[in-house]
Amino acid sequence: MNNKAMGQSLGYRIFAIIILILLAVFFFFPLYWIITGSFKDAITINARQPQWFPLAPTLDNYVKLFKQPAIQWLINTIIMAVGAMALTCLTASLAGYALAKKRFYGKKVLFTLLVCAMALPKQVIVIPLLQEMSVLNLNNSLLAVILPTVGWPFGVFLMKQFSETIPTELMEAARVDGAGELRTFFSVILPIIKPGIGALAIFTFVNSWNDYFLQLIMLQEKAVFTISLGIARLQGEVSSDFGLIMAGAAVAAIPIVVVFLAFQKYFTQGITMGAVKG
Repeated sequence: MNNKAMGQSLGYRIFAIIILILLAVFFFFPLYWIITGSFKDAITINARQPQWFPLAPTLDNYVKLFKQPAIQWLINTIIMAVGAMALTCLTASLAGYALAKKRFYGKKVLFTLLVCAMALPKQVIVIPLLQEMSVLNLNNSLLAVILPTVGWPFGVFLMKQFSETIPTELMEAARVDGAGELRTFFSVILPIIKPGIGALAIFTFVNSWNDYFLQLIMLQEKAVFTISLGIARLQGEVSSDFGLIMAGAAVAAIPIVVVFLAFQKYFTQGITMGAVKG
């Protein structure tokens, strides 16, 4: 490689790094402002001259927050999101594997309906979902927001794409060794599609955690509120206490960051596998 080409390559890298840094700052700044704002008093938050870093940090906002049933809201949200994540990953991986590797009547029609369902807005099916939960006596329960998430069409579609990369020879070898369908799936298929499951786990957790619309429709009692509904309630009751609201938003963001850090390796592998396949 000549000096001119090396100089161009170095210039592109520097330019890409600068763009990535600017984008990172742009997307991280709201989270930074929420976290720092949660440690400011009311005077500092409402001051005309913004204070970019709390010079006199205080925990009063968190003390006021946890006088509310914030712990219960947070526990409810974690149960909801983790339950939806686990069930969605299990059902979507099984369904995606069947659509990718099994032969059965109506397979193409079923996949077409699945793709069409991905384009269907949630607002269109919210009334049937509400009626279904009412018939099952699940209104005002966490199951009312967990179960509708389990049949997520995007999750099935994603796992089907990953399952198509599985060599058929591995499945045939497992059958020769006497493995049944479930043993073949959990012993042979599951380790191969683990990156896809990691990516789906992040998508499902974040989607379930932030699905304020479904939570608002299904949950009316304060005892089963999620952290999103709880923060919205605080905004209605103490609309001028921005420190308290920011403290609630900061607490709500922590589990999402933790889940992403825990699954980021699989998420990166999943995106890479998808890129190579495409």
